[in-house]
Amino acid sequence: MKNFIVATLLLFIVLSSVAQKKNATYRLDIRETNASIKIDGVMDEAWLQAEPATHFSMVLPMDTSYARVTTEVRMTYDSRNLYIIAICNKALPGPNMVESLRRDFSFVKNDNFIFFIDPFDDQTNGFTFGANAAGAQWDGSMYEGGKVDLNWDNKWVSAVKDYDDKWIFEAAIPFTSMRYKKGITEWGINFSRNDLKTTEKSSWTPIPRQFPTASLAYTGVLVWDKPPPAPGMNVSVIPYVLSSASKDYSAQSKTEYKQEVGVDAKIGVTSSLNLDLTIHPDFSQVEVDKQVTNLSRFELFFPEKRQFFLENNDLFANFGYANIRPFFSRRIGLGMPINLGARLSGKLSKDWRLGLMDVQTAAVEEKGLPAQNFAVVSLQRKVFKRSNIGLIYVDKTSMNYHPGNDSGKTIYSQYNRNIGLEYNLASSSNLWTGKAFVMRSFSPGAQGNSMAHAAHLLYNSRKWNILWQHEYVGNGFNAEVGYVPRTGYIKVSPQVTRYFFPRSGHILSHGLQANTTYYFNEQFHQTDNENMLSYQLTFRNRIVLTGSAIHDYVELLRPFDPTNTGKDSLAKGTKHTWNTAGLDLVSQPQQLFTYSIALRYGGYFADGTRFTMNTEIGYRFQPYISLALSTSYDDLHLPQPWGHTAFFLAGPKVDITMTNKLFFTTYLQYNEQQKNINFNARFQWRYQPASDLFIVYTDNYYPAPFFVKNRALVLKLNYWWNMVRTKKSA
Repeated sequence: MKNFIVATLLLFIVLSSVAQKKNATYRLDIRETNASIKIDGVMDEAWLQAEPATHFSMVLPMDTSYARVTTEVRMTYDSRNLYIIAICNKALPGPNMVESLRRDFSFVKNDNFIFFIDPFDDQTNGFTFGANAAGAQWDGSMYEGGKVDLNWDNKWVSAVKDYDDKWIFEAAIPFTSMRYKKGITEWGINFSRNDLKTTEKSSWTPIPRQFPTASLAYTGVLVWDKPPPAPGMNVSVIPYVLSSASKDYSAQSKTEYKQEVGVDAKIGVTSSLNLDLTIHPDFSQVEVDKQVTNLSRFELFFPEKRQFFLENNDLFANFGYANIRPFFSRRIGLGMPINLGARLSGKLSKDWRLGLMDVQTAAVEEKGLPAQNFAVVSLQRKVFKRSNIGLIYVDKTSMNYHPGNDSGKTIYSQYNRNIGLEYNLASSSNLWTGKAFVMRSFSPGAQGNSMAHAAHLLYNSRKWNILWQHEYVGNGFNAEVGYVPRTGYIKVSPQVTRYFFPRSGHILSHGLQANTTYYFNEQFHQTDNENMLSYQLTFRNRIVLTGSAIHDYVELLRPFDPTNTGKDSLAKGTKHTWNTAGLDLVSQPQQLFTYSIALRYGGYFADGTRFTMNTEIGYRFQPYISLALSTSYDDLHLPQPWGHTAFFLAGPKVDITMTNKLFFTTYLQYNEQQKNINFNARFQWRYQPASDLFIVYTDNYYPAPFFVKNRALVLKLNYWWNMVRTKKSA
């Protein structure tokens, strides 16, 4: 195993060593302005001296010509803000296609303009801003060369104005809302346009169609006439006040009233390094998790949405793989109150990034849960042009914890620690990407192998997508602050896809994909495998149709109830095999009525059968009302004692966006498997940039007989207060 890890790392280093920026010849000069710029979506005289970026290249449906839909972008700056204006010309008549006025919209369902900033010119990390054609804002932090975390929000202003032949986006982004290297005069930059009426996606710099326009490897260069202004004092204080009322009807308890006060703070230690502080944080504005029917043998994953954990989140949360995470922030503060926390994260220099986190939670006496301290250290070193080496250390410690002899309470560990080393590969053209890591855990009285290792290598060209991935997790590996639903296994998972591109006709592309996944125990005895063959058709109008055939084999490593309802379990060691056929259909995103449907029919455990249907249906009265209905139906036929079992899950959602600052959302979820009906209504008024009033109402019911379980009402007000003094340009 050690020799295999070394060989993997050597291969990645060879692939990383050839590096040259692809679109370095695309250069846009930006000069300081003395004019006063009003953010109103009007192209006035203040913009005439700024250099334009034009002649966008088509990315979709094909990447072999200039864009049919033309776009012009200009940028300038002063001592406080970076300014941008984009003239988005229309190629076809008719109204703009937008989903709603909701922030951080779905890219594929909106006419939009988005731009990507690489303020270190490292082609790895950055920021993205933009808007759809109705003025809904988009912002996010960027990591791993082209991935975007839209949960990141910051303070900036924008406006969109619609004309008969074009729509114009204009924005002012404070330098204090970004992190960048002091003194440099070249940033990576690119602009992206999505136009649904022509089904065209375009980019200022040419990008191969298999990559997103967010790919920082294909950015051009933003050339400053002098280094951007260096922020002086950059402190943001975000206090909140909250009042809530809740009642547990199941326990017949009295209504509980709470009044809370807390504060978050963001301190710019340098222009590229940020300190986040929190005291008694509250997360009541977090949207309710989308429920799913769980017929798997393992724990489900739900993403992090809380602001305190989001800036430079990749330093902490992206170490490892989706199912081997040493750190998962949702282990902190959900089910236990946070007293205080601090995060120092960002760039130390062009080549070094640092992440430090320390969070303390309060004890929960009724659960016997002690006060705990969570500490994380993450260090990342850039190597070659776009690759990096990362180190992470995670420590969870129970403070002043002396468990007694009360057998009715859970016994918690004194400590749990994880340390890991990771290599992330990204070639200059993005054709080769990959990752390799090794980790070890430490716990009191730990037994078994506490190591974990995994790696993948992906080759992604226009016609071929070839992936190799393998994983090993020892049976003694323990990540209490992470997400590792399965231990004691070895996994190999190769995948090959071949694409074809007809020159004419209704089909834009089609392709065959073959992938297989094999699981073994630590003695290399096979326990699971899944083989899948699928064929996908993508039509020029963006309808996507996929057919698949799947073969599954499972040897149970522990007793398992195939309905996850608490009935009898299949015995450990029993072997099960079955075949499944699947069909997926995704509609045109440019229509007011959109839908997707996924069908599966085949075998199941214990020689049973399973039919699954998942649907997503949406209709928009643009841009103010968006209606959505997600449903899931599972029909199981098994021998006794399970017999015939059917699960239905429905989630109708109404999203009303009265303006791009005033939102109302209602979400109803009926989960037959969990025997629960959840109702959530949330009103949000963004009365100032990044400052909100929330009113959140939540109910949970038993469906039969219909009876309320619990109910809560929360009122919360927060305010983002900037204490800023910006130095003049150098």
